[in-house]
Amino acid sequence: MSIHRKSKYEVNLMKQAGNVVALVHAAMKDAVKEGITTKELDELAYKIIKSNKADPTFLGYNGFPATICTSVNEQVVHGIPSKDVILKNGDIISIDVGATLKGFVGDSAWTYPVGEISDDKKMLLKATEEALFNGLKFMRTNEKIDNAAGAIEDTAKKYNLGIVRQYGGHGVGRVMHEDPFMFNYRVNSSLILQRGMTIAVEPMLNLGTDEVEVLTDEWTVVTKDKKASGHFEHTVHVTDDGAEILTKLL
Repeated sequence: MSIHRKSKYEVNLMKQAGNVVALVHAAMKDAVKEGITTKELDELAYKIIKSNKADPTFLGYNGFPATICTSVNEQVVHGIPSKDVILKNGDIISIDVGATLKGFVGDSAWTYPVGEISDDKKMLLKATEEALFNGLKFMRTNEKIDNAAGAIEDTAKKYNLGIVRQYGGHGVGRVMHEDPFMFNYRVNSSLILQRGMTIAVEPMLNLGTDEVEVLTDEWTVVTKDKKASGHFEHTVHVTDDGAEILTKLL
């Protein structure tokens, strides 16, 4: 495992990339409405990223064909935007955004309600966001990464939600996926967090089973029982005082 701890200068560049990601999410929060297509959301994200002199990290990444991932209802991650996917009242949509600026990446995901959603989906969104911030409480110098993962797992169990186990958080920096990988449940990892590490923490929780599968498009991950999934993610900088969120508005 090769973990690159970032200098103060590099962290500052990551904040700038994270700001672009946050600008996209601010626009998505307003744009997500009944009747809009996921392709239209993708086009809006592209314009915002390019107008801020950044590049869409996901576009072309291992062949991914879009700027953002748009995952609706039972789709967990890596949903491909399409003119044929029209959001309707009661849906939830996870929007995952990556932007590269001055050689550094910002990466953040959020799950948004479309109109009035069911109580189950409201609970799912509340619990998954709570899991993210409970995990972030442990992202500090000299803490075991397993403690942050465990906080996410404990939150999922509190709400009786499934945990996506094949996907998780990861280091972020000059590329989108760096070491270390971060599970969303305890794995007895001995890794100790150190100042300067920059990691995307991203719980993915399901209303039903833990189990997921990839559709024939070879990208879109869905729950096997077709129950809804939530996804919340921030890129953070590990400091002595805790997690410094890099994917927020400056």
